Amino acid sequence: MIGGVTGRLMLLDTASLYYRAFHGLPDTIRAPDGSPVNAIRGLLDMVARLLTDFEPTELVACWDDNWRPHWRVALVPGYKAHRVATMTSGANDVEQTPELLVPQIPIIREVLGALGIPIIGAQDYEADDVIGTLATRARLPVDIVTGDRDLFQLVDDTSGVRIIYTARGMSKLELITDAVVVSKYGVVPGQYADFAVLRGDPSDGLPGVPGVGEKTAAALLAEFGTLGRITEAAQDPTTPLSASVRSKIIASSAYLQVAPRVVAVARDLDLGAVDARIHTVDDVRRQELELLSEKWGLRGSLERAVRAVGSVD
Repeated sequence: MIGGVTGRLMLLDTASLYYRAFHGLPDTIRAPDGSPVNAIRGLLDMVARLLTDFEPTELVACWDDNWRPHWRVALVPGYKAHRVATMTSGANDVEQTPELLVPQIPIIREVLGALGIPIIGAQDYEADDVIGTLATRARLPVDIVTGDRDLFQLVDDTSGVRIIYTARGMSKLELITDAVVVSKYGVVPGQYADFAVLRGDPSDGLPGVPGVGEKTAAALLAEFGTLGRITEAAQDPTTPLSASVRSKIIASSAYLQVAPRVVAVARDLDLGAVDARIHTVDDVRRQELELLSEKWGLRGSLERAVRAVGSVD
């Protein structure tokens, strides 16, 4: 409860979940016309499980309107570059996506919409930024469902923001709180973005500071508090900093000037009003869902999602 308001908002890192579903279920799961539907059915089962186990009162499927925003690439050209399938001038880059997943994505949007789950994205921003904005402005406690540790920077016990971390699979979900971030990395969530900048992340094309791993990054943040103070200390010869670390920080000064803007999740996007309240599926939507189930062979997966939506109305 925050300010006397009861309930809980759940924010789905949707692509993170449907990729996990696609890779977790065989692509032999097919619709009557032979189309693959493993990601669709897997995602529906995840949604049913999450609604049943965590009982949110509000739910949003957050979307990557641009998974590799131009402004982030302008700052760090290597940002997610290894995941680009086709470079398209003046348009969004095309992410390398498994061939059998591509046709399932628009169906996922259609099914989520029929379930009454709002799908929210923002032009030239990632789902992470939508999540950051909705979590920051939420009037309720927030559960963020993701396998992306970049979102650990949003964890905040005081505001009731936690991560339901899916990296080990749906059978081994982890609840990430302030204490868990400290235990795992030796930094508080408010330092996590600076920690990630220093450490780097090959999966996002972030080089980090060469020679500075997790332990050194955590130790520097424990001593100086922020990345800004670390870089100031490196420039000040009177600061007690080892020559090796000092030289590494100075050598990476150009990267350290821009990377924090790339790693930091946006929290102030203009997303307009979002009605995230979960409602029982009415007769009109039920008919639409039945048609979708029959067309795509969604059967039990969609039935479980419909029941779960109804159970939290």
